[in-house]
Amino acid sequence: MEEGKRQRQVAGAIQEEMNDIFRRLGLGMMQGGMVSISSVKVTPDLLEARIYLSLFQVADAKQAMKTIDARAWEIKKELADRMKHQLRRIPVLHYYLDETLDNVFKMEELFKKIQEERKDEGGSE
Repeated sequence: MEEGKRQRQVAGAIQEEMNDIFRRLGLGMMQGGMVSISSVKVTPDLLEARIYLSLFQVADAKQAMKTIDARAWEIKKELADRMKHQLRRIPVLHYYLDETLDNVFKMEELFKKIQEERKDEGGSE
């Protein structure tokens, strides 16, 4: 089912606020790496939000996710304070690791290896 206009608006507002909250609470930089919200998806009833986190050069992704889960109540409270005039109910927040960036890097490395192998094969003939 296609995402509605209100869903997109709420998701965009949550993403914007969450990025700011993460910076303010010191969750934007973790273990020498950077944590950012890559996307937010909201259910049609606006009661649940899936927050996809992109971790760039974070040493231990599982530990970073545990830290975020441990501070989930604090994050939700901050979000509620900021969005209380825009939403009747603050959605339940679920955090997911977005591995898109990692997959892009892996694909680029594979393409580089393929190109090098082709050059080597072409040069030896």
